[in-house]
Amino acid sequence: MRTRTDQVAAPDGTFDVHLWFPDAGTGPGILLVQEIYGVGPYIEKVALDLASRGYVVAAPDLFWRLHPRWQGEHTPEGTAASIELAGGFDFAQGVADCALTVAHLRSLPEVSGGVGALGFCLGGSIDYTLAAQVELDAVLSFYGSAVPDSTGLMDRIAAPLLLVFGGSDPYIKRERVAVVEKAAEGRRNVVVHIEEVAGHAFHNSEAPMFHHPEAAGRAWEVALAFLSGHLPVTLSR
Repeated sequence: MRTRTDQVAAPDGTFDVHLWFPDAGTGPGILLVQEIYGVGPYIEKVALDLASRGYVVAAPDLFWRLHPRWQGEHTPEGTAASIELAGGFDFAQGVADCALTVAHLRSLPEVSGGVGALGFCLGGSIDYTLAAQVELDAVLSFYGSAVPDSTGLMDRIAAPLLLVFGGSDPYIKRERVAVVEKAAEGRRNVVVHIEEVAGHAFHNSEAPMFHHPEAAGRAWEVALAFLSGHLPVTLSR
C-alpha cells in the first residue's frame, strides 16, 4: 500500500496531509478527521482499513498551528496533554483546513468517484460542521460533541449523514443524543446509530480506557455499509 505526505497551503502557512492509496491505485476519496490525539496510530489504523477497501484517504494535521505532527499517547497522561493542547485549537480554522483538504483530494488524479468525510470525537464535530459548508457525497460523524448543540445545521446538510454515538457516553449525555435523534426524525438523508452500552471514543482500539470491542465492531459494520451505499468503490476490470 502506497502512502505519502502532501503539503497543503492555508492563508497562514502550510500543513501536512497524510495520504493512503489503495492497491488499485485509484478510488473514491475520504477525508479522515483526527481526534485530539492527532494523526497517530489509531487514525493510521483506520486509514489503512479504508485504503484496503479501495479508498484514497487523507488525514490533515489539524494541530499544526499549535504543535505540528502532534501524537498524544492513549494513556491518562497523554489524554490530559491532548485535552490541554486542544484547548487552544481554533475550531473554525480546523473546519477551513478540512475544506482545503477536500479540495486537495478532489484535485488528485488518484481520486475517482466522490469524496466523503469521516471524523471521530473532535473530528466528528468538525466534519459535521464542514458538511454544512462543502459538498460531500457521504459524511460519518462518530461521537461529535458539538452535534447536539448544532442540530440546526442539518437543514444545510444535503449529503447522506451517519451520526454515531455511545448511549453511555459521559461526555455526551444520553439526553443530548436524544436531541439529535429528534432533530433527525423525518430527514431521509440522516441516520443516527447508537451503541447503548458504549461510552465515548468506543471505536478507538488504541485506547483501552475507551475501547468497547463489541460496540466498535457493530458500529464499524454500519459505517462500512453506509459508505458502500453512498460512496461505493467500483473496481475496474
